[in-house]
Amino acid sequence: MKILLVEDETEIGSLVKDGLEKEGYSVDYCEDGDSGMEHATTKSYDAVVLDVMLPGRSGLEILESLREGQNNVPVIITTARGESDDRIEGLNLGADDYLPKPFFVEELVARLRAVWRRSSDSGMSLLSVGTLSANLMSREVSRSGQKIEMTPKEFALLAFLMRSPGRVLTRTQILEQVWGYHFDPGTNLVDVYIRRLRTKIDLEGEVALIETLRGVGYRMIDPDDPAAGGG
Repeated sequence: MKILLVEDETEIGSLVKDGLEKEGYSVDYCEDGDSGMEHATTKSYDAVVLDVMLPGRSGLEILESLREGQNNVPVIITTARGESDDRIEGLNLGADDYLPKPFFVEELVARLRAVWRRSSDSGMSLLSVGTLSANLMSREVSRSGQKIEMTPKEFALLAFLMRSPGRVLTRTQILEQVWGYHFDPGTNLVDVYIRRLRTKIDLEGEVALIETLRGVGYRMIDPDDPAAGGG
C-alpha cells in the first residue's frame, strides 16, 4: 500500500512514517502543503494522511482540491485536540475520518484499514489473478485455497504486481512504489524479492504468474486472459 503523509511537525512525521513502514506500507512524506498538494494531485496513493494546519496550502485546501477533481482516495485528516471546527469542515469537504493529535501509529493503521474497508464495497479489497488471491484488508494470500505466508514487503510487492496484470513494471517503478526509493540504489533488491515471491506462489501444478522481461522489469501474467503470454 502506498500512503501520502503530509505533516509539518518533523518529529511527528518521522515517527509516523517509520511506524507505517514497519507495518509494510510505502510512504511519501511531505512537510508542507504545497509539496503535499503536488504529490496528491500528480501521483497515485491508496490513502492520504493529511494534517490540517500546514505551511503553504492548508490540509483543507488540499482535501477540497482532491474532491473537486473527483479524486476519491481515502483521506484521514489529523488535527490538534480541540480543533472541532476544522474537524467538522474536513468531514464536510469529504474526509473519510479524522484523528486528533497526539495519536499512536497503531490507531492510525486501524483507521486506515477501516476507511479502506468502507471504500471497498465494490470488491476492491480483494485482488485476484488466476487462482491467486490477496486480501488488502487482512493481508491474507492464498492460491487454490492454500494459504501462503508473506512478510510485509513481500505482500506489498505482490499487491503492486497484482493491481496491474499484463502491465510491464520496471525495477525503478517497483522500487519507488514498494520501497519508496526515488532512485536506483544499484542493488538487486527487486530481483531477490521476485525470487522469494515465485518460491511462495508458484505451487506445484500451478501456472507461473510472474514474467521476467530481461533488461526491462517484470509483469504479472493473468492465465485467464487469452492474450496473456509467458516467460
